[in-house]
Amino acid sequence: MLTIKNNIMAENAARQLGLSYDNLARSIERLSSGMRINSAMDDAAGLAVRELIRADIAVLRQGTRNAQDGISMLQIMEAAMSSIDDALIRMKELAQQAATGTYSNQQRRIMDNEFQEMAAEITRIATKTEYNTTAMLNSATGSQVIHFGVSSGGEASSITVNSIAATAVALGITSAINITTTSNAATALTTVNTAIQVKDSARASFGYSMNRLQSSAKVLNIQSENMLAAESRISDVDVATEVAALTRTQVLAQAGVSMLAQANTMPQMALNLLRG
Repeated sequence: MLTIKNNIMAENAARQLGLSYDNLARSIERLSSGMRINSAMDDAAGLAVRELIRADIAVLRQGTRNAQDGISMLQIMEAAMSSIDDALIRMKELAQQAATGTYSNQQRRIMDNEFQEMAAEITRIATKTEYNTTAMLNSATGSQVIHFGVSSGGEASSITVNSIAATAVALGITSAINITTTSNAATALTTVNTAIQVKDSARASFGYSMNRLQSSAKVLNIQSENMLAAESRISDVDVATEVAALTRTQVLAQAGVSMLAQANTMPQMALNLLRG
């Protein structure tokens, strides 16, 4: 029907053109952002799943950083234990030297001065070594929890690293131990040897913990990578498919513009009839 009041063909063409432009805008948004889901209306269920996965990824990555921080802390403590080891070896060497009868008592007192200084240095290292104000060598009663996250069941995932007592007294080297005589030096030699064994056991515990933390960090990195792949499959745009959709929409939009122009000329035909 030829009319001049309502141009139904133009209305239809305009509506179709609007749909094409909406689809064109959606494709451009997806391609420019690289994401298939940019708002809840794109995929409400997919958006909900994606946000949960993103939260899990963030926790896993922070857990990995926590593990690395824990390793850094233990490396500092283990390095301090290495210095304590050097001091104990020097003390054992001095005790061995003082135990022989070829030195005078005055010379043994000189050796004992260094022996006592080494003991004081061990205590200083054990009490002053810290990581971010955390000390782990001055007491055997403390512990540090390296936290990795919380499981779906609400259980915390963590590793507990126990502190150790590495002061001279804790290692058995009290103020009564000296090397001023051959007999005292022999006693000190046994005491220092025992202290080295105790220290080795404590130092090894740090090594076990570092190896465990490294393994945990590797597992967390793998989990994070897999979760990231899952998130990508849900929310990332398939560029090839979206480019094809963009091209199709561009053609439809161009056709819509042409048809709208044609539809707008239809009332002119009615005017020609009116002119007679």
